[in-house]
Amino acid sequence: MLGAVIGDIVGSIYEWNRIKTKDFIFFGRNCDFTDDSVCTAAVADILLHDLSPAETMQQWCRRYPGRGYGGMFGDWIYTNEPAPYKSYGNGAAMRVSPAAFLYRGDLDAALVASDKVTTITHNHPEGVKGARATTHAIWLAYQGENVTAIRDVITSKYGYDLTQTVDDIRPDYGFDETCQGTVPQAITCALESDSFEDAVRNAISLGGDADTLGAIAGPIAEALHGIPQDIKEQATHRYLANAPDIHEVIWEMYQAVDE
Repeated sequence: MLGAVIGDIVGSIYEWNRIKTKDFIFFGRNCDFTDDSVCTAAVADILLHDLSPAETMQQWCRRYPGRGYGGMFGDWIYTNEPAPYKSYGNGAAMRVSPAAFLYRGDLDAALVASDKVTTITHNHPEGVKGARATTHAIWLAYQGENVTAIRDVITSKYGYDLTQTVDDIRPDYGFDETCQGTVPQAITCALESDSFEDAVRNAISLGGDADTLGAIAGPIAEALHGIPQDIKEQATHRYLANAPDIHEVIWEMYQAVDE
């Protein structure tokens, strides 16, 4: 979903230069899409066209080398016989938004789709849970559920502590690449927002794995608030201009649901 791609792009320059403020230029200098966007596009392609999950993910990531892939995942991309490696990294959650979007009429189907694209790499229970919780939160937002209901369901179903506010989390939060240390914080950033942009700013301001926090919070916020047209246009015309296949599969996904 475009919300994930935008969150990724905005957070890309803060992954290693972390900030603790919401006061920053939204599309800052040197922003670009990272592995989060590539993997999200791959998931959309897999689900839209019923493709082999592992093979298709590898093809997309090989097409875009050097986009910030993690160590184990980076090795997995080029292995001849790709197998899951018990990961519970937050890469499980940052890429699953198309599952919630494409199956927004059927929660069970959305969660099955989440598992399908997650367990090719992240088959640790915490990795599967993080992806499912993200999918479920987006799905609930598309049903028109309010933030209290979404918070209650995610807490009850997945055991995440969503009691802290963004201001509570920010002071002591640091870089964390796990699902359990990223997903609840990103969900909070979306649920506490009053707009799409505000959710992404919340995520970046935590001073953590900024692009991935943005890529998780972004699609939840998209479902809650929508994305302003000017932000959509900047993302697609400026940052995806040299990635027409990412742009194409995203819009194919939206058209598939609108038909």
